[in-house]
Amino acid sequence: MEQGLSSQRVQAVARELLDAHDRATLIESIAARDPAFDLDAAYLVAAELMRLRRARGARPVGRKIGFTNRGIWARYNVDAPMWAHVYEDTVRYAEGGKAAVSLAGTVSPRMEPEILFKLRTPVPAGCSDAQELLRAAEWYAHSVEIVHSHFDWKFRLADATADWACHARLVIGEPQAIRAQDIADLARALPQVRVALLRDGVRQIEGVAASVLGSPAFALGFLADLLARQPFMQPLAAGELISTGTITDALPVKPGETWSTEISGLPLQNLSITYTD
Repeated sequence: MEQGLSSQRVQAVARELLDAHDRATLIESIAARDPAFDLDAAYLVAAELMRLRRARGARPVGRKIGFTNRGIWARYNVDAPMWAHVYEDTVRYAEGGKAAVSLAGTVSPRMEPEILFKLRTPVPAGCSDAQELLRAAEWYAHSVEIVHSHFDWKFRLADATADWACHARLVIGEPQAIRAQDIADLARALPQVRVALLRDGVRQIEGVAASVLGSPAFALGFLADLLARQPFMQPLAAGELISTGTITDALPVKPGETWSTEISGLPLQNLSITYTD
């Protein structure tokens, strides 16, 4: 991969983003300030940020994929999906379908309803068969990602990618095991899954999982293919959690609100999340 930024500039951008993360502050678009800051450069910055975060003791446990829903690309001024690591301290499992989530340290937080997989094996690159992709997964679950933006959602794709792909928190519902005999049915059902977001019991938005690259299963293939072109990133491994991207647009959340999901089409647990300071 040809590097558009010097290593010194990559490190400087990473430090700027890390400082914005630590202080929960807004910054201006890097891509608007620096024409050399493209998507390739953004992933180099993301790799440096992962190194810095691990040096602080954070442990990566998987990946989030963002902007897999083509229906929201125009709203966010992007034209492709992106990915970033998720960490042990940003992931939690709902208990009985419920979770309390602090928004401390987030900037302009929003929530996204998703489908998540835990990998049994590495995902094969160059694969476009949903069943084959699903064979790489041990289980699936309904999840909610809390995303945020140090650019206040005024960015270019390179900005959002470097900014941890907007990741802040990830709440995971009850896992459903993927058995070999169920994979064909699961592959057919996944695109038909529907989910709605409700705020304090009032429905706000709903969507269908086919919006996620045709199926959340295909998001796994997208990530495997992209990582095959990124030798400076760690390849996918068994045990990783993979959040496949939002089924609806992301909606703003704030402390004091309780949001819930209604999901249908597969035996998945609805989630209820109360947001706190």
